Amino acid sequence: MKLAVVGGGSTYTPELVDGFARLRDTLPVGDLVLVDPDPDRLELVGGLARRIFARQGHPGRITTTDDLDAGVEGADAVLLQLRVGGQAARHQDETWPLECGCVGQETTGAGGLAKALRTVPVVLDIAERVRRANPDAWIIDFTNPVGIVTRALLQAGHRAVGLCNVAIGFQRKFAGLLGVAAGDVHLDHVGLNHLTWETRVRLGGPEGEDVLPKLLAEHGDALAGDLRLPRGLLDRLGVVPSYYLRYFYAHDEVVRELGTKPSRAAEVAEMERELLAMYGDPALDEKPALLAKRGGAYYSEAAVDLAASLLGGGGSPRQVVNTYNRGTLPFLPDDAVIEVQAAVGRTGADPLPVAPVDPLFAGLMAGVTAYEDLALEAALRGGRERVFRALLAHPLVGQYAPADGLTDRLIAHNREHLAWA
Repeated sequence: MKLAVVGGGSTYTPELVDGFARLRDTLPVGDLVLVDPDPDRLELVGGLARRIFARQGHPGRITTTDDLDAGVEGADAVLLQLRVGGQAARHQDETWPLECGCVGQETTGAGGLAKALRTVPVVLDIAERVRRANPDAWIIDFTNPVGIVTRALLQAGHRAVGLCNVAIGFQRKFAGLLGVAAGDVHLDHVGLNHLTWETRVRLGGPEGEDVLPKLLAEHGDALAGDLRLPRGLLDRLGVVPSYYLRYFYAHDEVVRELGTKPSRAAEVAEMERELLAMYGDPALDEKPALLAKRGGAYYSEAAVDLAASLLGGGGSPRQVVNTYNRGTLPFLPDDAVIEVQAAVGRTGADPLPVAPVDPLFAGLMAGVTAYEDLALEAALRGGRERVFRALLAHPLVGQYAPADGLTDRLIAHNREHLAWA
């Protein structure tokens, strides 16, 4: 089995490689190709990746290349984890929206739109080259904004599934609080990428006892602290929202906070410098503890599980992924991309039935879906007016004056990445 990782020079990659090594019985990778345009990062990351395989006795071969077409040739699955513009572009996404009184964040709001505009054309070009190399290959997208990017891939007819680590992170968190194995915790996870709620937490199986009320009663303070939301809000909602919901539920508070501290991109850039220095140590043959602070926790487990199921191996039959709605949430279009439990196998991901959704959550989903429609149109066709319309539709913007100001700033800061600008 051959897998290719586009964006293989990412500091995330050792997390992924560690998962491939530990879970080789689930996903027997024979050839792993790391593809990246940065040869210096590839050398550091690739060297550590080979040492991780060697330490854990994995017989697979790891190669590196900056030649995309050669890297994806004959691959059974291609994982996308790229960042167009790097941390420098992310820093901009997180700062210029604050000038208009709006949240600066890399996956939602104006910053998220900027990332989508930079990313979608690049990902679609990669996907076409994957299709030419092997029309049966699966594309697993971990590139943000996952919902919009996955929809672009599916709309273009690619064999693609979107993946995020929020659900598996909650599963592991809840399992720890309950003192049970992670596999015993099953989530009723519903929403859009980075706009999700855990509406039930079941023990023992998909039809098991719902212990979410117990979790909220006994661990509500800890959960609220992690989410940086008031405990009383969680009690009133009766669910556990994704931490990305704080941008919506406490928007003004977050804007004030972001204006008083360095951007997350600046923090990550410094962390990446430290990680790359560590990766260059020939004695290092395991992922360093610092990597856990980089983000993407449990990404490797989720990616292995998904790839194994898509390729016919031993993956879980039910997984939380991003895929077409297909009537699952009746208040959204069939071709909206949602993030829910799905039946995953060789033919792809089919969303499983979802209990009726509280209008409090459904309304926000519908609003963000409308924004994503307009965002994808702007990413595919360009133009200032399309960017403005997407921003005006976003619940985190929603007013014409900020939308105009954000449009000008977005184009000015991203002109080199926008073919139409």
